[in-house]
Amino acid sequence: MTAPSAPNAPLAALPGHPHLHRLDGQLFIEGCDLNDLAARHGTPLFVYSKAAMREALAAYQRGFAGRKAQICYAMKANSSLAILQFFAQEGCGFDIVSGGELARVQAAGGDLRKVIFSGVGKTRAEMRAALEADIACFNVESEAELTVLNEVSLSLGRRARVSLRVNPNVDAQTHPYISTGLKDNKFGIAHEEALAVYQRAAALPGLQVVGIDCHIGSQITEVAPYLEAMDRVLDLVDQIEAAGIALHHIDFGGGLGIDYNGDTPPAADQLWALLLAKLDARGHGQRQLMIEPGRSLVGNAGVCLTEVLYLKTGEQKNFCIVDAAMNDLPRPAMYQAFHGIVPLKEGSQEPSNPDDLTVYDVVGPVCESGDWLGRDRALQVAPGEVLAVLSAGAYCMSMASNYNTRGRAAEVLVDGDQARLIRRRESSADQLALESLL
Repeated sequence: MTAPSAPNAPLAALPGHPHLHRLDGQLFIEGCDLNDLAARHGTPLFVYSKAAMREALAAYQRGFAGRKAQICYAMKANSSLAILQFFAQEGCGFDIVSGGELARVQAAGGDLRKVIFSGVGKTRAEMRAALEADIACFNVESEAELTVLNEVSLSLGRRARVSLRVNPNVDAQTHPYISTGLKDNKFGIAHEEALAVYQRAAALPGLQVVGIDCHIGSQITEVAPYLEAMDRVLDLVDQIEAAGIALHHIDFGGGLGIDYNGDTPPAADQLWALLLAKLDARGHGQRQLMIEPGRSLVGNAGVCLTEVLYLKTGEQKNFCIVDAAMNDLPRPAMYQAFHGIVPLKEGSQEPSNPDDLTVYDVVGPVCESGDWLGRDRALQVAPGEVLAVLSAGAYCMSMASNYNTRGRAAEVLVDGDQARLIRRRESSADQLALESLL
């Protein structure tokens, strides 16, 4: 284990989190003391760094300098309105997967002509709403969806701009729940069937074919799957255009991973330097490109603060029971995912005497054995202290629930030494408001 960092120095034990640092023994995010934020707003509490999001986006922008490219934030990673507003102000479009997400883009002031609608189960009502909003494109995922979208478009006297999501049968080498590019996944149209489906789409009067889409998974940390998928997509582009169907854009999806626990994904600009070199070599360097990053823009920008409630010693396990739970941070329960967990107070994890450390499972209060945030963590903590669960900006708050009638956490966005509450804590009254007695 590493030694504690010196005052005012970056916290070297937290790779991938340049905006977390210690000052006088306390953990800060940018210029804000996380203990102060926990005291002011309570816990569990999500805190996000605007600077971290801006830096993550800048890596993509550097990678695409001089190219025709549109970055569409995959908002399922974190759909809080202030987060969406930030990305809209930075020029991003949005990748949506529901009518509710479309409504969030509208509420946040996003440009609807930069919206791409993905997802395997779009309803007629969602299609109508998106057509009336005049979004940029539907990423169609099945031949049956083509038929329905054509009918809805004709009923409104419109033509839906479409691209087909092609499944290239490429293994992204990630968790099976977030792998989307293999033959046994529910997503997309099989590579072998794509040309025939494109010919059918081009013949439907309510549709206008404008592009091709591919997305092979999430939390990808290797370059090779991207390069393989690009080759397979470009093979199809050549076939489709040889058949007389012009493609305005190529959408390469997202999925780039972040560092949760020593993971080593390529930087976004480095990844795209390699991909663009291949695109150039294949003669497609001047194409309009679309990409849909999510986790890599927000994942390491956020932490979840949680108070230690009780310490419980068992025969085989010690438990650090905290007030955040699987309804706040579902990733460990769903994917057995790792999140770093550190105390806000310096010295609680790195005492001078290692014997003072105790190995705990960090668990929540929800009545499920799957309600854990971290296994086998060496900590020196006491009830009432606050822990920071790291890399909590993506797929935490957006997947949060009210299980056990627990209110969803508050959220704060930090910009330098300023902290703004962007979502108040959900109350029991908020939860009951939509229900009725017999």
